Amino acid sequence: MKTELIVTLQKSFEEYAHTVDNVEFWYARDLQKLLDYDKWENFAHVIDKAKVTCQNSKQSVDDHFAGVRKMVSLGSGAERQIDDFMLTRYACYLIAQNGDPRKEQIAFAQSYFAVQTRKQEIIEQRIALIERLTARQKLVASETELSKLIYERGVDEAGFARIRSKGDEALFGGLTTLEMKNKLKISQKRPLADFLPTITITAKNLAAEITNFNVKKEDLTGETPITQEHVRNNVDVRKLLAKSGIKPEELPPEEDIQKLQRKVKSEEEKIAETSKRKVQKRLG
Repeated sequence: MKTELIVTLQKSFEEYAHTVDNVEFWYARDLQKLLDYDKWENFAHVIDKAKVTCQNSKQSVDDHFAGVRKMVSLGSGAERQIDDFMLTRYACYLIAQNGDPRKEQIAFAQSYFAVQTRKQEIIEQRIALIERLTARQKLVASETELSKLIYERGVDEAGFARIRSKGDEALFGGLTTLEMKNKLKISQKRPLADFLPTITITAKNLAAEITNFNVKKEDLTGETPITQEHVRNNVDVRKLLAKSGIKPEELPPEEDIQKLQRKVKSEEEKIAETSKRKVQKRLG
């Protein structure tokens, strides 16, 4: 995400913030605009999912999503009453988590509401973290789909491992999954993708998605045809990266993604607790 866009979004989110008795909150109708949702009905669905997440986190929904009604002008001098919510920082964070990941505003919002400071460099670091976690989740989903697809077509778990390893070998310029783990000093018990940079995770996901599509489209059956398809797609993705001077096998490893997930969970708990204390202080 470009620095200029981050600065613009940061300013907008701060302009829409409200503070009453030291409690920071945002109106849902304002957040709808900030997150680029045209229809309230669609955004209300995201709010509902965020409430469920809040409840599952053993937080009081009412503490973080305070329902209000307000009058708005219809432009003809008439007014009508509409539903709205006063949202804590934690509520806004949960809404961003449950929002459309294709929107650039969503990644920014997750980062903005997660940090307790508005320093731009911290927000940028957080966005990079969210993008890497999102890329990893997409890869898990695409590889899970591939595993199910090939099982239905006569390939067992060992065959899936061989197919995936052959794909890695094509993507990493001849280095197998095992060789890449040795090169990056990764435990053999851990997935290689947990230590790869976002660009490489995204590349692996793209190749897997294309394989899934073509396996279904061409109705491929058996380990050999599916392996050939997966290898071809990884070769094509490698060529695409090479046009930008990127060689996946030469990129350094990044921090263990499982550690990052624990860090995110810890931050979520801190956000929830901070918002809760402020609300309770105001009500008390």
